[in-house]
Amino acid sequence: MSSQIRHIVMWRLRWETPAERAAARLKVKTLFEGLKGRIDGLTHIEVGLDVSDVDYACDVVLLSEFTDSAALQAYATHPEHLRVREELGDMRIGRFQVDYPIQETGT
Repeated sequence: MSSQIRHIVMWRLRWETPAERAAARLKVKTLFEGLKGRIDGLTHIEVGLDVSDVDYACDVVLLSEFTDSAALQAYATHPEHLRVREELGDMRIGRFQVDYPIQETGT
């Protein structure tokens, strides 16, 4: 049986003013949260906005979970996901990703 996959992506966004930062972060959050229930195999999605205010932090983190690695691969080329990527355009200046199998915990 294939393991569920957790997909985590963090971005640094392009902005010059605090208002631009807030707008960019909200756009990322809104677009990705809009994928909930729209892509087969995507079982969980959440978007967090950094509150640390340290200069080396990323602005946004996406945590999503998929039924298996095939579902994650299908997500990468799904039209809804590609639409989100296109809408975000060049507002992302840094991207970091980790994918790993979710370990089942015994009782």
